[in-house]
Amino acid sequence: MAEAVAPPGRRVLAWAQEYGVYAAVGVLLLFNVLFTPHFLDVANFRTQLVQVAPIVIVSLGMALVIGTQGIDLSVGSVMSLAAALVALYLGYGAWPALLVALAGGAVAGTAGGALVAYVGVQPIVATLALLVGVRGLANVLVPQLVEFRNPDLIALGSSSLSGVPVIVVIAAVLTLLTAFLVRRTTFGRQVVAIGGNRAASELSGLPVRRVLLLVYVISGVLAALAGVLATARLQASDPTSLGLFIELSAITAVVVGGTPLSGGRIRVLSTVMGALLMQLLSATLIKHNLPQSWTQIVQAVIILAAVYATRERGTR
Repeated sequence: MAEAVAPPGRRVLAWAQEYGVYAAVGVLLLFNVLFTPHFLDVANFRTQLVQVAPIVIVSLGMALVIGTQGIDLSVGSVMSLAAALVALYLGYGAWPALLVALAGGAVAGTAGGALVAYVGVQPIVATLALLVGVRGLANVLVPQLVEFRNPDLIALGSSSLSGVPVIVVIAAVLTLLTAFLVRRTTFGRQVVAIGGNRAASELSGLPVRRVLLLVYVISGVLAALAGVLATARLQASDPTSLGLFIELSAITAVVVGGTPLSGGRIRVLSTVMGALLMQLLSATLIKHNLPQSWTQIVQAVIILAAVYATRERGTR
């Protein structure tokens, strides 16, 4: 019996879901090469990559969470907590302060993961509570901007390896590690299985609660690392504003990259491309003297299109 051939509309939609984010980045790059002055300058590429690196790092953790049918709205607040902890413990040295900040992210992730996995709270509710509470804690610890002159921390935010900013190198390494985790490890396969069908995963004996907890811990640690790197780049700790709305940028990158909100699939490289797409879009509109509000409108349209594409694919 001959296999049924999908209608042309379905094939186009499937192609867009798989490769649309790459095509969109390519189109934006071509547009900027042709119409944006000095776009090909090395300094411009360096700036764009440095700005998007923290978003990429946060998006990697968000992709794992969304892959389990979850959501983590607390990542921006965890970034602010990390900035506050760095400011408080920088007197002991840059690396102890970094470790304390990462531990703070792990604790926040553990709290969210425990609420979701063991208490049964909906992910959006659990992490929304943390979004408010963790940022409040960060503002209590450090209520205003604090500048610093620690050379090790400044080097982390401004130094380069073979001309590539360290922040960008860290983001690239974490991308490779996350891709390996998802595709080549038992843990990654368990995350995808749980997102695809949690009830069946429980019946088959998978450690569902432990995996869910670890996913939120990873998201918290990555968010804390992004907070440290952003603080190092700014050479100042500002828990009041650091990380505001980055959870929306991370969710956008994941969804535009083709990871469905319904879980069961994680597209790591496409998530990174989604973050790059949003960064390029914002930079393009700014360089052509269009207001930031246009970026938000276009971003909303892209999100709706991406969600529609993944929904249609899931109902086939």
